[in-house]
Amino acid sequence: MNQISQSSNSVSLPVMRSGALWAAVYMILAGLAFALVNLSTQFLTMKLGVSSLIVAFGQYFIAFLFSLPWLFKIGLGAARTRQVGKHVLRVIFAVLGTQAWTAGLAYVPIWQAIALIMTSPFFVTLGAYVFLHERVGPHRLMATVVGFVGGMIILAPWSDAFSIHALWPVVAAAFWAATSVMTKTLTGDEAPETVTIYLLLLMTPVNAFMLLGSDLVMPSTLGLGLIVLSGLLVYIAQLLCARAYSVADAAYVQPFDHVKLAFNVALGWAVFGFAPVGQFWIGALLILAASFYILHRETRGR
Repeated sequence: MNQISQSSNSVSLPVMRSGALWAAVYMILAGLAFALVNLSTQFLTMKLGVSSLIVAFGQYFIAFLFSLPWLFKIGLGAARTRQVGKHVLRVIFAVLGTQAWTAGLAYVPIWQAIALIMTSPFFVTLGAYVFLHERVGPHRLMATVVGFVGGMIILAPWSDAFSIHALWPVVAAAFWAATSVMTKTLTGDEAPETVTIYLLLLMTPVNAFMLLGSDLVMPSTLGLGLIVLSGLLVYIAQLLCARAYSVADAAYVQPFDHVKLAFNVALGWAVFGFAPVGQFWIGALLILAASFYILHRETRGR
């Protein structure tokens, strides 16, 4: 019996190491893909003047088209649910978060926007406490407060350089946190495929609804090309994230998601000349430290 156990361990250990390595690679590549999406979005809205509503709709419509083979493979039978209302509400939160994020990138430098969006886990903590009645201990509460302090340092509402548009990434973080809380409530009873299908099927029509009543102008050829390219990158990034979580635990994978901060800062500086100001580094350090501490506490608890 011991020999069989030792043999099994000797085989599984390299597999685990290989899975961990690929999970890290997948997550880092997903961060790079998302950074390129943000770069395209900022160029489309800030430089080409394309409406953020059109950009958000176009990106997720293209991503939906690329996901059609998976939808046909999985079948619409997986969409059977008794909680249609919760699925619709989740998608509405996701769309509002996307629209707020895209609107923010039309005015806010990438380094500031991406740092502020990283406050989303702290909104998740508050939402889980208020709506799901999850227990939030003093350590997690303190980490949440530190994270929000980091966000306020980056936002700097007391400075003359503050713009009301800088609140858009914070709004996006709050709505995406609400999406995560709704996901938690659904995945207790629903299959992951069901949750994913409703997101893919409903994102495009809800984004299209947001276009109603807007004064829309057709983007140029360059603009359309960038929308298609960024939509493809959205699909690739989501696929890479799914691959990462499929080969390793979420607690291991999550820290690699923060690498996207460096990608966004570097690309924003290289293309737009957006160099982070001094308080960015202090705020980002507080947000990262608080995120890692919450992750450590959750992993230890599990």
